[in-house]
Amino acid sequence: MRYWTTRYVLTLCIGLIVIGIISSFWLRYNTTQKGLNSIKSFSEEIAASSIDQEGNLSVGPYLSRMIDIRQRFLHLDRNLTLFITDREGRLIYSKPSVLPLEILKEITIPMDDKQGVQELTIRSDIKIFVVKQPIQSNGQVMGNVFIVHPVRELVRSTEEFQLLAIMLIGLGILGWLIIYLLTRKLAKPIKDVAEAANQILKGDYDIKLDKDIRELEIYELTNSFKEMTERLRQLEAMRTELLAGVTHELKTPVASISGLIQAVKDEVVTGEEAKEFLGICESETARLQKMVEDLLDFNSFITGDIKVNNESHDINLLVQEIAYQWLIGQDARSVILNTYLPDKAINIETDAMRLQQVLYNLFNNAKQAAVNGSQIDVHVSEENGQIRIDVKDNGAGIPEEERQLIFERFFRGKAKKDRVRGLGLGLSFSKMIANALGGDLFLNSSSSEGTVFTLTLKIN
Repeated sequence: MRYWTTRYVLTLCIGLIVIGIISSFWLRYNTTQKGLNSIKSFSEEIAASSIDQEGNLSVGPYLSRMIDIRQRFLHLDRNLTLFITDREGRLIYSKPSVLPLEILKEITIPMDDKQGVQELTIRSDIKIFVVKQPIQSNGQVMGNVFIVHPVRELVRSTEEFQLLAIMLIGLGILGWLIIYLLTRKLAKPIKDVAEAANQILKGDYDIKLDKDIRELEIYELTNSFKEMTERLRQLEAMRTELLAGVTHELKTPVASISGLIQAVKDEVVTGEEAKEFLGICESETARLQKMVEDLLDFNSFITGDIKVNNESHDINLLVQEIAYQWLIGQDARSVILNTYLPDKAINIETDAMRLQQVLYNLFNNAKQAAVNGSQIDVHVSEENGQIRIDVKDNGAGIPEEERQLIFERFFRGKAKKDRVRGLGLGLSFSKMIANALGGDLFLNSSSSEGTVFTLTLKIN
């Protein structure tokens, strides 16, 4: 906050200084023009007062008093030099009585019937204005009025500069106050986010950030940070659960195999019973091998190493074949699988083995979702230049709070966790494969009547 406030204040001060300099030059010029206009008006009054009723050039006894009164009224320098000449240039009036000769020698204004202004520099550093006003009568020039006034006296008026200084100081204080308050308001949520980040580094994901933020960018920052924190919390919980789950899932078959083999070795069981024990060992070994393969596949898939060999296939025949092969390995009494295919053949470029992996996983999940007897419906259709494969089960559905996590690696729902052993990588693998095939896999719908997963593939 100190850093940004200082930068903003320095920028504000520089801006105000530039504005002050420009405004000072403008005020100086404006004040000078106003002073010149006053001198011109003053010279016009004197010229008018220097003509008598007959139209002759005449300097009356009251001219000096009138000059003094007008000087005070117009705020002109009391020490200005004023003199009047006739048409031949002879001096008939002057104030003061002795004129500075160095000024008279420098005046070059033409003696015509037009008002003129000349700026002179005397003694190297003193600037003066000389204003000439012709005295006219009946269209003829009877003489001229000359007024000599110092330039510095015209711009010596301090009222405008005082007003400018007050305005700039007021703007500076107001600007600093606004900058301080805005910076403080903007810095607080950023500081809160920084403190929350330190809190997360310590492993505490229970952060509290202000929700009542009206600045859009700050609101998006805090909201994104909260979502990220919730995501990290879920991943941390999943990681912890993964370690416990993998340990349990690997330890259980190993312990089972070890106990069964030990029983056969010690001849605790013999004959047919020993063969049954060895069969159980073989089954547990296959399950253990499958878990290890899943972990190895996960390591390959996570690095994007998914090899796809596309070939032309009739999607109707391919789905029928995959469904038939999967159904052969199931108990026909507990599983019913129905396929609904388009009337016409549709050829696509795809990898049959990878498609089989995805559908096998969807079929297995559909079977596991049902408690008493599983019915799986597979609908194949063409829509918007894509092949759409919907796999529907008759299970109890996925809880609302778990739906956004089902494609997360190692995530397993509470209901499935208690009934089926596994690592929670199936749907994550399937989505990766679907993406590698140029399509997608997503949860279409889920309710108490069943769940529908949809696989889409592009028609090349």
